[in-house]
Amino acid sequence: MSSTNKRDVPRRHFLAASAVAAATATVAARSTHAAQGTAIEHSAPPRRLLKTLKIGMVKIPGDLTAKFKAVKAAGYEGIELNSPGIDVEQTLAAIAASGLVVDGSVCSTHWDIRHSSPDATQRAQALADLKTALQQTKAVGGHTVLLVVGHGKDGTQEEVWSRSIDNIKQALPLCAELGMTIAIENVWNQFLYQHDGPQDQTADAFVKYVDQFDSPWVGMQFDIGNHWKYGNPADWIRTLGKRVVKLDIKGFSRQENTFTDITEDDLPWADVRRALDDIHFNGWVAAEVGGGDEERLKKIAQQIDRALNIG
Repeated sequence: MSSTNKRDVPRRHFLAASAVAAATATVAARSTHAAQGTAIEHSAPPRRLLKTLKIGMVKIPGDLTAKFKAVKAAGYEGIELNSPGIDVEQTLAAIAASGLVVDGSVCSTHWDIRHSSPDATQRAQALADLKTALQQTKAVGGHTVLLVVGHGKDGTQEEVWSRSIDNIKQALPLCAELGMTIAIENVWNQFLYQHDGPQDQTADAFVKYVDQFDSPWVGMQFDIGNHWKYGNPADWIRTLGKRVVKLDIKGFSRQENTFTDITEDDLPWADVRRALDDIHFNGWVAAEVGGGDEERLKKIAQQIDRALNIG
């Protein structure tokens, strides 16, 4: 099986999981829809997008069930938890009571305990934490673990590259056993891009990095806002293609050089929508902005709808 065909495997798994979530919620996608006053002509069949968000954004009093119910009422189909750290029994009860699904998790230790560390003991702990996250997330019905693979401060680009790939590869047999995908996020970690570089950088290094794993269980959770400072997200989406298994979404203003709410920015959202059409993306979109109460979460859901033309 070629590496290109192998990448279709997590895609099918990903869409199958999405279909389960969609069975509990109606998510309509139209070929032409008014977004910010402009009709968008789709170049491909209408996208089917499901909204999710990070658990840390949910500032709702009460237990996990209360939080899940509020997120569901605010217009989301799923939620991403932090792992290691998932209480499986409590989470399954919250899912059953709310109808909200856990679509994935974020590795809770990846910034401080890194796969790129020059310390072999730390790399071993990073691997153990990733395996725990894969197991816990699978136990509550999720299918992805978002991962920051390392940090440029740990050495040269070549050292960070080789250490992180060698370490993460050791989790791939478990991914295959569980049917779980490691979703690499593009973040400000001074790796695979020039941190002080120009605004026309490309996703080419990310493509080479993901392809180095040669695995159907590794893809990108592409964050639309994170690298607008460095390159056009629509171009990055087209370059990454089927490597994109999931999306993160936030706003960023180049003019103000700061992160913002979704659509309160200068991102080229119309081009982003066309790029998602071009790669035939369907699936989960995870908000990653400042959270709050149920009204705040509803506002964020509406901003996602406007940005990505979800109707």
